[in-house]
Amino acid sequence: MLGGVETRSVSPVFVGRADELAILTDALTRAAGGHEPQALLVGGEAGVGKTRLTEEFLCEADRRGAVVAVGGCVEIGAEGLPFAPFSTALRTLHRLLPAELAAAAAGQEDELARILPELGETPRGPHDEESTARLFELTARMLERLAADRTVVLVLEDLHWADTSTRHLLSYLFRALGSGRLVLVATYRADDVHRRHPLRPLLAELDRLRTVQRIEVARFNRAEVRRQLAGILASQPDEDFVESVFDRSDGNAFFVEELVASRSSGCVTGLTESLRDLLLVRVEVLPDASQRVVRIVAEGGSTVEYGLLRAVTGLTEDELIEALRAAVGANILLPTPDGDGYRFRHSLVREAVSDDLLPGERARVNRRYAEALEADDSLARAEERVIRLANYWYYANDAVKALPAVLAASVAARRRHAYAEQLRLLERAMDLWEGVPEEVRRELRPADYTEVYPPCGCDPATTPLQRLDLLAEATVAARFGGERERALKITKIALRSLDDGHDPLRAAWFWTERSRLVASLARGDGWEELATAQELVRGLPPSQVHAEVLVRAASWGMLHDPGPDTLAAAERAVEYARKVGAEETELNARITVGSLLTDAGEAERGLAELYAVKDRAAELGLGVLTGRAHVNLTSHLESMGRSREAVELAEQGAELVKKSQLMDSEAWVRGNMAESLYSLGRWEEAAQEARLTMSLVSSAAPRAAAAARLSYLALARGEITEAAGQLTAARAHFGAHDAQPQHRIPMFRLGIGVAAGEGRIADVRTQVGEAVADGFPLGHHRYAWPLLLAAATAEADARGLPASEAGRDQALAVLAAAARALETPVPVWAAHAEFLRAELLRAEDRDTVADWTAVEESVRPLERPYLLARARHRLVEALLAAGGDRETAAGLLREAHTTAEQLGARRLREDLALLARRARLPLTPAHTAKDAPPPEADPVEALGLTSRERDVLRLVAAGHTNRQIAEELFISPKTASVHVSNILAKLGVAGRGEAAALAHRLRLFGPPAPEAAHPAR
Repeated sequence: MLGGVETRSVSPVFVGRADELAILTDALTRAAGGHEPQALLVGGEAGVGKTRLTEEFLCEADRRGAVVAVGGCVEIGAEGLPFAPFSTALRTLHRLLPAELAAAAAGQEDELARILPELGETPRGPHDEESTARLFELTARMLERLAADRTVVLVLEDLHWADTSTRHLLSYLFRALGSGRLVLVATYRADDVHRRHPLRPLLAELDRLRTVQRIEVARFNRAEVRRQLAGILASQPDEDFVESVFDRSDGNAFFVEELVASRSSGCVTGLTESLRDLLLVRVEVLPDASQRVVRIVAEGGSTVEYGLLRAVTGLTEDELIEALRAAVGANILLPTPDGDGYRFRHSLVREAVSDDLLPGERARVNRRYAEALEADDSLARAEERVIRLANYWYYANDAVKALPAVLAASVAARRRHAYAEQLRLLERAMDLWEGVPEEVRRELRPADYTEVYPPCGCDPATTPLQRLDLLAEATVAARFGGERERALKITKIALRSLDDGHDPLRAAWFWTERSRLVASLARGDGWEELATAQELVRGLPPSQVHAEVLVRAASWGMLHDPGPDTLAAAERAVEYARKVGAEETELNARITVGSLLTDAGEAERGLAELYAVKDRAAELGLGVLTGRAHVNLTSHLESMGRSREAVELAEQGAELVKKSQLMDSEAWVRGNMAESLYSLGRWEEAAQEARLTMSLVSSAAPRAAAAARLSYLALARGEITEAAGQLTAARAHFGAHDAQPQHRIPMFRLGIGVAAGEGRIADVRTQVGEAVADGFPLGHHRYAWPLLLAAATAEADARGLPASEAGRDQALAVLAAAARALETPVPVWAAHAEFLRAELLRAEDRDTVADWTAVEESVRPLERPYLLARARHRLVEALLAAGGDRETAAGLLREAHTTAEQLGARRLREDLALLARRARLPLTPAHTAKDAPPPEADPVEALGLTSRERDVLRLVAAGHTNRQIAEELFISPKTASVHVSNILAKLGVAGRGEAAALAHRLRLFGPPAPEAAHPAR
């Protein structure tokens, strides 16, 4: 019998692990030096020594003055407590640095209370697909601020037990932490991470991050086991004993300790073949009362509070303390750091004890825990009590008690934005549903959290809960938690039970959810599902579900098929929402109405409606709607040519939604800002906003729009390869099923630009044909005019290219016909129409000074510097070709060249510089045009090409291969290849197609005219 005598079974000597400890301390040094946050993963099999390694590291961190906080994942049932290790670690920081943590969390206490309840009351909402991302971002920023002036070490233990929300938050922090003297260490049991373990995908993901270091803790070798034994025994062990322990433990540090402890206890089974028997042997020599307490602690979770343990055991205080003293003395149990409870020294022992419980015994212990918590809710932390109660009743095999407890736990998980845990709990509730008597289920009430669900219009306080309500909750929880595939399956189950048509409103709600999921998973555009929902609510009295269906149908129509019918549907949605008092739904519908009115030509009325909704949504604190209003307003202002207004509003909107941590909304607003900045010629700022958009979100659509913005910039700068790469990325993000014209038309426009830049005029015509065949719906002229102008410019630049002659007339006719069908409601699109008309004339060699003068005059007032520089380029060409005033031409050329230089529009700048050299026009005002010498006879020399390279370029432009060039010029194919490579380098282009396009665009081989940049007309 051990009694109160302490058994020494932990070596006072830290053995081995020098390399592993060096990695950890080096990370600490780097973080303390202010380099950047450090992230490390420590893995190894159970008992191998991960905890001892981290303890040594934490001692070193403490010695260096770092603030240390440790949190462990808690194994409770199938899922751990949401955010358990973060809550524990942050609670430690709150205790150590109360004022500093309060300052770091200032202004966001209510949201951060979802992870650290000590910060205040957890708000009930809002809940949406960005809720979790908002919480994660706030947590990251709080940690950065806390670690700005001090080194903070955060250790999360036992990641293999982590709940889904903890894993997601850890992944986010590993990626998002960008500043602060912070070291984040997570440990996990490698032998538990089997092929289907939920931690495995996270480990694979983190392996791809350069910022995360992996440390694998290996077993001890024989020499290290000898040192460990010497430390435990305080003397050198004999070699036979070392050999025996090493063989039995296989170098596992914990097994070495247990073998020594078993031998010291006089247990003849100390070297048993069974691992479980080895772990249980020291428990079995404890006094009976201690054994009973140990078994109860094993079933209570990773940690059990003293008060709760006393209530469950039924022992007097003296009896309990005596039993605990024996278990602690035997190094089986340890007091928790805060002194409030007890835990096992090693989880392997706890698992062995728990596994040794009889089935009836396990259920009885769990029932006692549940009854104790129900009798006194102060026995556990408030944020843990609900989920622990649900698990205790579940493992007590009491479905009647478990079902309401599980439902209450699901609500608590939702309030913490732990949607993955909410989903698991709801699925558990559905499993329990049939095992609970009807009279008990009738007493349950719906949580009424699923947006507009339940739609019956009845009072949730008096309406019994249905299984469909659980399916609705689970659908939304899965969607908010990012498990869209699971959500789609749940809607299918629900709709199967609604096939008989007895509840059309609920069926319509599920079809609406299904529409959203199908579209987000790129399985379709979602219209078929929405049409079904509309059919189900047709003829029914107004309801919130009815209004929601109409709003979503109108929003779909606005994006895919805008027109009078869609506007009527949106106005009907507003009417229905007002009738049922659903103001949030009404405001959402009014955004759609305002957008459709603007597209239909009633711009001022539409903008007024959007501004009114923006202000009202902000007043009500509806962040998502405020964000949507800013997104639509900035888009429409840009469409009307009011880019400066759009940027100012986007800056306000971005700050507003950023405060609410609405990352998707912020991404869309910043993407719109990038578009307007591009129009205004503020290209560097546009690129910064587009790149910021890419970093803000993982959602496909805003990332696609940002990639498209970067592709536009690359095209304008003459970086064709970069433009093509960004276009490929945008198409991949949008996916094959995205049929929205606002996404589809820009993809065609960029495809035309890349094809033209590479000299592929046939591909330009193919893209135009597909775009025109798809059509340009009402309000989408803003995307259509740039597309048609790009195609017409490509046709004009390709004039004379052999590959362009066949089909030219038909291609120009297609462009002219498409232009005639487009509206020009504001000056910016009237200018595009004028520009397009002139380019079509240039493509036929019929453009005049008057044509380009009209273009320049229409573009000049628009604050579109790039478009104006392009117009002036063509006007100068026309003036020179017609023998016009050289002084005027020189002034226009200088202005255009200055703009191109300021913008970084390399291709336009080079075209203008070459035109100046060929026409002998100065690019600086120091010399007048009339004093300049006559034009050069050979414009190719202006590009720095030799006579031989000029001949090769002429043949490249004619479409010749290297072998054909070699035959034509009587040189070897290898020499021809070298010449082509030199030409590409001197022209600054990526391929032969671009070189040919450049030669034809600049008319390098056209017959020279006395003062012309291209042949006189």
